[in-house]
Amino acid sequence: VAEAAKKSADKVFNRICVTHLLMDDSKENRVAGAVGFNVRTGNYHVFKSKTVICGAGGASNIFKPRSVGEGSGRTWYAPWSSASAYGLMIEAGAKMTQMENRIVLARFKDGYG
Repeated sequence: VAEAAKKSADKVFNRICVTHLLMDDSKENRVAGAVGFNVRTGNYHVFKSKTVICGAGGASNIFKPRSVGEGSGRTWYAPWSSASAYGLMIEAGAKMTQMENRIVLARFKDGYG
């Protein structure tokens, strides 16, 4: 996706932490852009767009572990992957379904041993 975006875009903004999605006033339930800031400079950016793709990726620690032995902190994902992108979509009015099936990793017996 990144390579296709670089080829088709006039400008690419890296290291932007999106804080809010902007809703279209003329069309119900339609996202019209996003607001965020550059994590290195602190500069704010407002993006207006016809299409918004939310590449959330995986999230750690959003479900409780099955057992005490698999306690919090032992995760397949980075601990700072906090599911904040899911929150952006929920705040914008998206209906979240099948979150229990968000990712399936191939595991081996005694994978923690």
